[in-house]
Amino acid sequence: MTPPVLGVILAGGLARRMGGGDKCLLPLGSGTLLEAVIERARGQVSALVLNANGDASRFARFGLEVVPDPVPGYVGPLAGVLAGMEAAMRADPPLPWVASLAADTPFFPVDLVARLLAAVEREGAELACAASAGRAHPVFGLWPMRLAADLRRALLEEGLRKIDVWTARYRLAVVDWPTEPFDPFFNVNTPEDLAEAGRLAARAATP
Repeated sequence: MTPPVLGVILAGGLARRMGGGDKCLLPLGSGTLLEAVIERARGQVSALVLNANGDASRFARFGLEVVPDPVPGYVGPLAGVLAGMEAAMRADPPLPWVASLAADTPFFPVDLVARLLAAVEREGAELACAASAGRAHPVFGLWPMRLAADLRRALLEEGLRKIDVWTARYRLAVVDWPTEPFDPFFNVNTPEDLAEAGRLAARAATP
């Protein structure tokens, strides 16, 4: 049984280091980065949406609801988290949790959501995020839908942009993952990273 969590794939950035455009549509193996992320997300969440800006029709083939940033100006991943929270509120029935997932990280753990949920319950925390190699990955986070109004206020009235500034206001559980045989939070920022992702995907596909 999947947990009552809405997954939001964050693809609303400008991908400047890749020359702009939709980084998540770049090829990986026989598909795209986005397809790899969708495949890993399905089964971990009860519903899945894509946070992206502009014309939503370019993502039609993936069969996901596309939710744009509710805050103008490409203000960063917190806007995508808020988009996910607001989508969770619209769900029938509403979903109490949102799991944010980066669209450029195709190998994130298949137990991500389960472990984040368990950490929140175990530690009595309000939020959770992933970590590896001594570094937090707050874009891979678990967020309660009930904080949507607080986050909207922080973004619009305070001009808050940094995820760690937001999470510092709440009890945060940090869940660490091993980095062998490679860091599961390896993400694609450059053409060289995309080539490395292709090598990792080919290795994983080899029996």
